[in-house]
Amino acid sequence: MSLTRHAIREEAFQVLFALQNNSDADLETVYQSIPHHDEKQIPAYVKQVVTGVSDHQAELDNQISSLLASGWTINRLAKADLIILRLALYEIQYVDEVPTAVAINEALELTKTFSNDKSRKFINGALGKFEKDHNL
Repeated sequence: MSLTRHAIREEAFQVLFALQNNSDADLETVYQSIPHHDEKQIPAYVKQVVTGVSDHQAELDNQISSLLASGWTINRLAKADLIILRLALYEIQYVDEVPTAVAINEALELTKTFSNDKSRKFINGALGKFEKDHNL
């Protein structure tokens, strides 16, 4: 079974969410808990995104903090929204074959599944600001 890039992003989100909520979690155990895999083969792109977001988390969080309205801190964000923003910013900056518009659109699609309409508007605005500020 071949997964779409969107389904792969959903899986990466789920892994990142599990790791965010349980820092003691074993990565391989988290990978194996993803329900879509009968054959238990994790797509390479899931691993690339999870590793990339994890490796660049401090930098991504600093970028997200700079996109927040005055008085807001990253700790006030819903965990799902934070992970979606990390994933999108990672793809925008480190995955050359993913155009910025695609990364933003995919982030908005993830909010339909894992967040809500208010968060969708916030994420769209934050990523739009990042795109404008960096001339992407």
